[in-house]
Amino acid sequence: MAAQNGKDLLIKLDLNGDQTFETIAGLRATRITFNAETVDVTSLESEGRWRELLGGAGVRSAQISGSGVFKDAGTDERARQIFFDGEVPQFQVIIPDFGIVQGPFMITSIDYAGAHDGEASYEIAMASAGALSFTAI
Repeated sequence: MAAQNGKDLLIKLDLNGDQTFETIAGLRATRITFNAETVDVTSLESEGRWRELLGGAGVRSAQISGSGVFKDAGTDERARQIFFDGEVPQFQVIIPDFGIVQGPFMITSIDYAGAHDGEASYEIAMASAGALSFTAI
């Protein structure tokens, strides 16, 4: 895979529950992280006293985060509404030349900041809240 533009890693939000996804406004940096908990099944019979893990048994999760400039666009308003209403809507993460990850995420934090001589900025963090799908592109 060739090098990719960071600006092509996009976080999209389902605006109204009808699978109409729109890129969250103002993001400058984005990240998705996948995790899998381990289940240790090591016993006295484990070869050479090496730890053994049970494949496919742990809880899987994903976190999405992003930061950027506050634009007060429709997606900003929708993200705030999702946070304060405790909704768990569908999100998409577009990973260039790799695929699309889609599923329910809960917004776990929104931070706003600003300096007297700069732009207003924000950071957003989300945690997976159900099964995710992957579509290769």
